[in-house]
Amino acid sequence: MSMTFSHDHVGISVTPEDLDTTIQWYASKLGFVLDQRFESHGTTFVFIVNGDVKIELVAGASNRREAPTRDILTSMDPERLHHFCLAVEDLDATVSQLREGDVPLIGGPMDVPAIGQRIAFVTDNLGNIIELAEPGTPPAMITVR
Repeated sequence: MSMTFSHDHVGISVTPEDLDTTIQWYASKLGFVLDQRFESHGTTFVFIVNGDVKIELVAGASNRREAPTRDILTSMDPERLHHFCLAVEDLDATVSQLREGDVPLIGGPMDVPAIGQRIAFVTDNLGNIIELAEPGTPPAMITVR
């Protein structure tokens, strides 16, 4: 059986107290806009969008747990999603604009020859890691056996 998938959204857990601040951070720093906001089972769900990227903020977390994000190489924590990735057309211009907006850069920009891309890592207001990837030339396809 063969299955085909396309990406729909990334879900991020936030505390109810952090919800509005997080919506504002994504709007002011990354240009996301509010798409939907609704309550279900005592939890607020918010969808924010920018182009074809959709993020779901789930305001049901009971405690705030920020990841160690001073450096991308020391940010591995087996108890959390490590990062999600946003594609950008011009990595240097995007990083420059984000730095002007006081968005913390924790890795890169760097070349990754194995995937044929340049990448960088930033964090949102809650310490969630966001990878930024510039289109590149993918390496030759490798067959996994």
